Amino acid sequence: MAKENINVEFEEEYIVNSRGLKIFTCRWVLENSQPKALIFLCHGYALESSISMKGCATRLAKAGYEVHGIDYEGHGKSSGLLGYVTNFDNLVDDCSEHFTNICEKKENVKRTRIIMGESMGGAVVLRLHRKKPNYWDGGVLVAPMCKIADDMRPHPMAIKFLTLLRRVIPKWKLTPTQDIVDLAFRDPQVRKEIRSNPYAYKGRPRLQTSYQLYTASMDLEKRLGEVSFPFLALHGAEDKVTDPSVSKILYESAQSEDKTFKLYPGMWHSLSYGELPENLDIVFSDIISWLDEKVSLGNSRKEEEQKLANDRNSLKIPESSMNES
Repeated sequence: MAKENINVEFEEEYIVNSRGLKIFTCRWVLENSQPKALIFLCHGYALESSISMKGCATRLAKAGYEVHGIDYEGHGKSSGLLGYVTNFDNLVDDCSEHFTNICEKKENVKRTRIIMGESMGGAVVLRLHRKKPNYWDGGVLVAPMCKIADDMRPHPMAIKFLTLLRRVIPKWKLTPTQDIVDLAFRDPQVRKEIRSNPYAYKGRPRLQTSYQLYTASMDLEKRLGEVSFPFLALHGAEDKVTDPSVSKILYESAQSEDKTFKLYPGMWHSLSYGELPENLDIVFSDIISWLDEKVSLGNSRKEEEQKLANDRNSLKIPESSMNES
């Protein structure tokens, strides 16, 4: 076990997913304290957990939360060709399985469960919610990939051609796009860190990866009205990677009764990692305030589960019958 600093413990572990691949996972927790809630981080495209999400996770852990991270297949320290997403559903399934296993541990079953993701990680969060609509207690969506910005998309004819080409040479780095590092991360020091990080993917997106991200974002854009869990959506007004207007549409369209949208003037795409230090303080102040409010309100999901259990016991109805209904 290594220590991030004097207060926060950092642990890492490899697990094997359902496809037999080694997946890197990690955890940050405040020493000698009981966590307020569990937070599960979903990182962005081409990044990884242990370095690029360290600052975010440490801030959340210092605020009293137990934070878990995972490197997707083809990302960071996990198995798979770096930067290669064969199927977006596989990423979601791996996160769902790992996060659920943690939530179902005896010591965690009564704890609030929050999923948080930036950019592509925001898309993963929304897909996790869709997979289990009533399982998660809330989500923090940081510049979620509900729509790729128009300036980042190739010409429609190029998209059609590249879609056909990816069936033949899916791993080739041929997607014509601007340098995402320059566009997403405002702090020059962060750009330098990413370019020197051996676990971060550099280069043009692979054809199959681009296809998977494009189709995932298109699918989410069409189904924003299905979102029903409590969420905080954050977006930089100057984001050139994902479209800020779609986060506003998400806020307006979602079924959720408990929803918040914040648009930050002058800020770029990566609000949890790549912004200037003073802006990171603003963003995390908003995130932690929202999280603390959710914890202070209590766990409505557990209350509902307890009510159902009490009803079942009072009526002496077998659990199997309840599940069938």
